[in-house]
Amino acid sequence: MKTCPRANLVPLWPSLRGVLPPNVPTRKTAPTHWPYASLKPLLLQAGELTPIEKAERRVLVLANPGHGLEKMQASAAMYLGMQLLLPGEWAPSHRHTPNAVRMIVEGEGAYTTVNGEKCPMARGDLILTPTGLWHEHGHDGTEPVVWLDVLDLPLVYYMEASYHINGARQDVKPGRGDRAWSRAGVVPTPIFTRSHKTYPLLRYPWVDTRAALVGLAEDQPELECLQVTYVNPETGDDAENILGFYALMLRPGQTLRLPARSPACVFHQIEGSTDVVVGNTGESATPFTLVEADTCCAPGYTAATLTNRSASAPAFVFMADESPLHRKLGVYEVRG
Repeated sequence: MKTCPRANLVPLWPSLRGVLPPNVPTRKTAPTHWPYASLKPLLLQAGELTPIEKAERRVLVLANPGHGLEKMQASAAMYLGMQLLLPGEWAPSHRHTPNAVRMIVEGEGAYTTVNGEKCPMARGDLILTPTGLWHEHGHDGTEPVVWLDVLDLPLVYYMEASYHINGARQDVKPGRGDRAWSRAGVVPTPIFTRSHKTYPLLRYPWVDTRAALVGLAEDQPELECLQVTYVNPETGDDAENILGFYALMLRPGQTLRLPARSPACVFHQIEGSTDVVVGNTGESATPFTLVEADTCCAPGYTAATLTNRSASAPAFVFMADESPLHRKLGVYEVRG
């Protein structure tokens, strides 16, 4: 039976197993590695050729070939981009429906202002720009600043809900969430009501996250997986509602196997160097070596093995995945 264009009908049975394959979903996301050493010169060249006034956001998209480069996505729900801001530049204020975070790769002196809160940028910091919040970027320093953007843009675009609105330069308001929520176990006392902010913490300084991982390693030497989750400090929920964000520490020489889970995952090296093997050991496995500022991704339903290449120093990895979305949809699973 053929399709019936006049009635807008199509038979299901010829395509049933295509959309409902046995045991494991069909995945377009391919294991992919984006070395920073190859990317940075192109980004700096873009800075020379394209003024910020013309580009608005000067970004090179880390596109997954499995989805097609024109789709500009790293996985089914994640977009990745390396963004450059040069000294003296200002990326104008706007807001949009996709959620975004910034993982700072290198440089000092830049900042993001989110709904009036000025968030300074330093390597390894995570800064949120959640859905609907005004944000802009400025740079008062002397060297280029680069960060990794992670957005749920592919999902929001697929839902036909993606748009942006331009705005005026923001006035900076007093107060910063990373000062109010700087110590675990000691938090502001809600005398009358909880914070009116949906996102009370917008900047997660790397110095604090790193210290938490090191402290965890010292306190629990038997613990195999040294991982922390970026959360909303008021609710304990994931920092944003679609994508999840984590930091992982590998002890010197440690090998850690992460089980196959339904969401795709992104790995970004903050400190040290890590061997990443996507898939089970064998002909189907894909190996990558991450050095500082490198990024790679693994498709869902696929195990990943991480090995710290140093025998004397820890390695630190930032991770992003689609777990919050999968849990909300009821499709999250671990295959072991």
